[in-house]
Amino acid sequence: MTISTSTRNLWFERLMALLASANLLLVLFDLSYVPWRNLYLQKLPQVTHIYDRVKGIEPHRETSHYLKTVNLLIEQVSQTGLQSSQVDKTLAELRNLSNEMVDSNPFAGVGKSGTLEKIKNRMRERVNVNSSKQAFSFFWSQAYLTKRGWTQEINFFNKAIKPLVATNYYRRIGEDSEFIDNFWLIDLPFVLIFAVELIARSYYIKLNHPGFRWFNAILWRWYDLFLILPFLRWLRVIPIIIRLDKVKLLNLQPLRQQIHQGIIANFAEEITEIVIVRVINQIQGSIQRGEFKRWLQQNETLRPYIDINNVNEIEAIGGIFVQTIIYQVLPKVQPEAIAILRHTIDSALKQAPIYKNLQKFPGVGQIQLQLSEQLAIQIANNLYSAIVSAAEDPVGAKLSSQLVQRFTEAFGAELQNKHVLSELQNLAIDFLEEIKLNYVQQMSEEEMMRILQQTRQLRTKPSVQPVGTRSPAMLSPKEKQ
Repeated sequence: MTISTSTRNLWFERLMALLASANLLLVLFDLSYVPWRNLYLQKLPQVTHIYDRVKGIEPHRETSHYLKTVNLLIEQVSQTGLQSSQVDKTLAELRNLSNEMVDSNPFAGVGKSGTLEKIKNRMRERVNVNSSKQAFSFFWSQAYLTKRGWTQEINFFNKAIKPLVATNYYRRIGEDSEFIDNFWLIDLPFVLIFAVELIARSYYIKLNHPGFRWFNAILWRWYDLFLILPFLRWLRVIPIIIRLDKVKLLNLQPLRQQIHQGIIANFAEEITEIVIVRVINQIQGSIQRGEFKRWLQQNETLRPYIDINNVNEIEAIGGIFVQTIIYQVLPKVQPEAIAILRHTIDSALKQAPIYKNLQKFPGVGQIQLQLSEQLAIQIANNLYSAIVSAAEDPVGAKLSSQLVQRFTEAFGAELQNKHVLSELQNLAIDFLEEIKLNYVQQMSEEEMMRILQQTRQLRTKPSVQPVGTRSPAMLSPKEKQ
């Protein structure tokens, strides 16, 4: 059974992604080692014993000597008792070492002065004195240890003081005035592997895209550059997340979609406001410059109108509306129109003086109802027939066009009145300003998110009708045949 190329590529990509993830874990451990060394020393002492060499960490001479002296004291007490001369001499040395520790602060070199303050506070509370030096002097004395009990006090020191003193260390400094850090020796094999991989991938990309230069091919995998940088190693999280997502070991699609949506919503809101406000400002400026007046006057100096299809869209839209009203709407509302006409005729007959006299004769009321019904139906049918004939008659269409043209000319001439034109311009400018204040500037992020959601829904819906076709409702009876 043979393994397909795509399967081999997938396993290779997953292997490299896991290797990069292991490298990232080492980087994160290295970055956390110095700040969290106390925790590692407490939970994983063997690890600190090994990794201290990588970071150039050594036991501090002063604090190490202090703890060795305490251990010597414990051994002497177990052998000779608390009241021996050897113990008294060792206690005197511990008092001197304690004073030196308080004065010299050996913790300051690695930024652990707070640890010394914690030691001093615990010792002051234990002995119940205000001076830390006096507290150490009282504590490391035969009288105090005898009175309070050797076992109890040495247990206190081993639990409360010794672990804090043991956390101190000395870190060597290199010739570059920086702390020694040999992590690059651990990181170097990973960097070499990722560098070879990047070169191989760039070479493959360059082969598939002959027009590419090496720089373009490397930029194709720009995120892999973070894997070979000897600084800012924490940025390797970027290529690792991308790799894990590509090999389907990590699903970032929901997060990526949410981030994209948030970014697009913010940009779309601002861009939409900018575009709309700019369009409104251009319209306002056009009105203020008098272009509205020149348009009404049909001045030839205006920019010529650009026609892209040799079709007067206004006339075409008007024609569609007219045909829809005549052939679709009017037949459906004809019963209501007949009812209105019948009511009008009834009202007119009832107001006539002769109708009141005829009401005295039997059967006149029924005849009046039938007459009103017939008149209403006849008037409605005649009116509808006249409208249809006018729409289909070339002469009627020409006369209607002349009527519209004359109406437009007369209306435009009246609008050119200086008083009317000035008032229209002011109202139009104020109206556009109100649109900006009430609608554009109040557009919220929630509204933009809702618009984006509607846009995605529109993209998923298939188009139901080709562009440029007319629906059956827009066709005349003749066109339907």
